[in-house]
Amino acid sequence: MVETSGVLGVVAVALGMVLTPGPNMIYLVSRSVTQGRRAGIVSLGGVALGFLVYLVAANLGLAAVFTAVPELYLAVKLAGAAYLAHLAWNALKPGGVPVFAPRDVPHDSPRRLFAMGLTTNLLNPKIALMYVSLIPQFVDPDAGHVLLQGLVLGSVQIAVSVAVNLAIVLAAGAIAVFLSRRPSWLRVQRYLTGTVLGALAVTVAADTSAPARTG
Repeated sequence: MVETSGVLGVVAVALGMVLTPGPNMIYLVSRSVTQGRRAGIVSLGGVALGFLVYLVAANLGLAAVFTAVPELYLAVKLAGAAYLAHLAWNALKPGGVPVFAPRDVPHDSPRRLFAMGLTTNLLNPKIALMYVSLIPQFVDPDAGHVLLQGLVLGSVQIAVSVAVNLAIVLAAGAIAVFLSRRPSWLRVQRYLTGTVLGALAVTVAADTSAPARTG
C-alpha cells in the first residue's frame, strides 16, 4: 500500500528535521544532563506523544481547522514563538548556563518530565504543518486508503525521530563531560544555541503564510 520510495522520502525528511537543533533536542539534552538518562527517556516519551497527537490531528483535518479558524493557527504559532524566545533568553542572558553544562536543579517527577516533553513538542506548530503539507506528498491516492497511508508514513517519521533522540539522550552525559573540559566550547555552544533559537522565534512569529489546504 505504501510505496518504498515514499517511506525513504519520509525517512530523509525526518532525519533532516531531528538533526537540526530545536526545542525538542535542547529540552531532552538538558533533562538528560541534569537529571540522568532515565529522565531524558521519560521526557522523550512526552515528545513522542506530541508527535502522535499532531499526526492524528493532521490526518483527521487539522489543516481544515486552521484554515477555517486562522486565529487558532495564529495563537498556536505565537505561543511557539514565545516559547522559543524564552529558551533563547535563558541561553543568552548574563550568567546563562550552556545546555550541556551539568547543573544542580530540582529534579522533576516523571509525570512532570513527561508533560514538559509533550508541551515542548505541541508548542511547535511547524510539526503540525509538516504533517499537513509535507508527508502528503509521499501519499499515493491511487493506492487507496489515503488516511492509513498518512498514518503509516507519519509513524515512520516518529520512529526515526524517537530513535535519533534516544541516541542523543543516551550520549548527552558523555558529551557534557567532553565539553566540561573545554570551557570555551561550552560558551560557543551556549551563544550558538541562543542565537539559533532567537532566529527561529523571529522567523516563526514573522511567518505570514497560511496553513496548507487539503483536498
